[in-house]
Amino acid sequence: MTFGTTQDQDNAAAANAANAAGAACAETNTTGAACAETNASRGIFITFEGGEGAGKSTHINFLAEVLEEHGYEVLRLREPGGTVIGEKLREIVLDAAHQEMSHEAELLIYEAARAQIVAEVIKPALERGAVVLCDRFFDSTLAYQVYGRGLDATFVKQVNDFAVQGAIPQRTIVLSCGRAARCGLERATKHGVTDRLESAGEDFHTRVNEAFLELAKDYPERIRVVESQDLKSQTACAVFAALKDLFTWISPLLDDKDFFARVDTGRYGNKHCDEG
Repeated sequence: MTFGTTQDQDNAAAANAANAAGAACAETNTTGAACAETNASRGIFITFEGGEGAGKSTHINFLAEVLEEHGYEVLRLREPGGTVIGEKLREIVLDAAHQEMSHEAELLIYEAARAQIVAEVIKPALERGAVVLCDRFFDSTLAYQVYGRGLDATFVKQVNDFAVQGAIPQRTIVLSCGRAARCGLERATKHGVTDRLESAGEDFHTRVNEAFLELAKDYPERIRVVESQDLKSQTACAVFAALKDLFTWISPLLDDKDFFARVDTGRYGNKHCDEG
């Protein structure tokens, strides 16, 4: 099987997923302009979501490596961040010293960083046919700022639409450790460094975890929930299974335990997503 043939099949699969995502967003108050531009993307846009300590970095890094082995250009990004401007905004919004920051200011900083990474990095990458893997995107804003902080959902959706300018993911993977937040928070803060969001409290993060599960019910065509398992290889297999309609070569791998076993070596969790 040649790469060209595989890529053509994958592009068709991605287009089908984009059409489904576009139909879903049209039904759920995302702007029609956003839906139309989503369907026009030539690349593949996948986001990873979940509460604190869910293990997103490990599975993004493993997926990126496998995609690169199959010949794809892959960008690994994080939000907020991914650009020089975005990284500076990240420092501000996550700095634990900024406890006086208002919820409204917090929202707008996240949206400013998002607008920059979409315009500077994500849209150009998709236009040239790359695969973009992003650690958090607009679903996190709904989970953290609407469900967590209590901001108005209609307004937050409007500013999300404004910031993303039509860059809607074909697939979103929500890594879930369940509704309880304590376990994930312990993993996220095990090195003793706590940022401003991580220090928001267990009740706040429980609401965030519940929000991701609710969002998955609201957007079933786009969002897939993957339960974190004891073995990372088991979770990785579930992540790949949630993407098999986008990449035609994934299905034969799902029964290969040796293929996924390399995730258990621990070498995928220490890399950082690209910063522009």
